[in-house]
Amino acid sequence: MPEITAIDDLTETPHAEVFTQREPRAVRLELDAGDEVPPHTHPGANVVLHLLDGRLDLSLDGETYELAPGDVARFSGEREISPQAVEASTALVVFAPAE
Repeated sequence: MPEITAIDDLTETPHAEVFTQREPRAVRLELDAGDEVPPHTHPGANVVLHLLDGRLDLSLDGETYELAPGDVARFSGEREISPQAVEASTALVVFAPAE
């Protein structure tokens, strides 16, 4: 039987882990308006960020992309990432091992 969890039940902020193990890793990212995550990388991973609600400016290697609810960004974890919440935002972020 699968384990079923509502995304809103993952309450740790800004990162709530979906799985107890780290690979693959999935987190619920919650940011208040104006909050940002400092630039960083995720070497050895492919990243999928699905914006559930709010608005994010997603910086990848210094280039900014505007994300709206429902948008999915896919990119290499080798890229430098820094999400900034234009308004309160929730995203599901999945880190899968790169081959």
